[in-house]
Amino acid sequence: MTGLIIKNTGSDYLVRTDNGATVVCKVKGTFRIKGIKSTSPVTVGDRVDFDETGYITTLHNRKNYIVRRPTNLSKQLHIIAANLDQAMLVVTIKNPVTSTIFIDRFLATAEAYRIPTVLVFNKIDLLDAAETKTLSTLIALYEQIGYQCLQIVASRGDGMGMLKKELAGKVTLLSGNSGVGKSTIINQVMPDGTAKTGEISMSHLTGMHTTTFSEMYEVATDTFIIDTPGIKGFGMVNMAEDEISHFFPDIFKISKACRFGNCSHRHEPGCAVLKAVEENDIALSRYESYLSILNDFNEGKYR
Repeated sequence: MTGLIIKNTGSDYLVRTDNGATVVCKVKGTFRIKGIKSTSPVTVGDRVDFDETGYITTLHNRKNYIVRRPTNLSKQLHIIAANLDQAMLVVTIKNPVTSTIFIDRFLATAEAYRIPTVLVFNKIDLLDAAETKTLSTLIALYEQIGYQCLQIVASRGDGMGMLKKELAGKVTLLSGNSGVGKSTIINQVMPDGTAKTGEISMSHLTGMHTTTFSEMYEVATDTFIIDTPGIKGFGMVNMAEDEISHFFPDIFKISKACRFGNCSHRHEPGCAVLKAVEENDIALSRYESYLSILNDFNEGKYR
């Protein structure tokens, strides 16, 4: 029997068969994916075969997948989802604040796994004049790099028409820090609005975790959203240090003019990237995000 994994509960997987039935399946401890060291061998979005006892026997070939850094010291990857057409990263300027380093790490990870990303700026109704200016600056920055940006107020439904248009006919990973409104967005686009929502913890201005494991929702025919747990930090994994700049399109484009082919863009003479940062042709925030990832490598976090 063949089906699609639509939910991961840690030990069990909910598989939807081609005829619309759902079956709770498990994975034997001996089940491994060749060439991938992962905390879990299968994930939401995978197509699998399973036997009559409910054990997954075969993983179909993946189009792609995306990972985040494990929360423990394990060197194994944590695969969030597979077979994606795009990702949507939900960003808030306040309540809670999404840092540019977080945005850039997510974008670089998505670039590494060849997953197009749309930035969705939510809760824009909460912004004062200065914060609205910050929003405009960020949108101008990321649109110039080539990322599509949407502005919404999910709690009121503002901007949801455009968001639904971007979702249509695709499998979309919905991600972002806890409290940015992912569940509210799902409730807006789902016919029955089944996702749970959580209040913001005012003492820390961060979100209460309402999603424990990844889950796939069918929004419309051939249209799916994969909701993921709120992520406190995104790490670059499964790539070499000298590849990091390749996943910053704005940096990579200018790096072709560097004097040295193996330029790290930190101190080398004739570095076109350093010159571009000085002349504001590359945003300082983007360069600082790039350096933060390099620093993680130097500190041994990804070895």
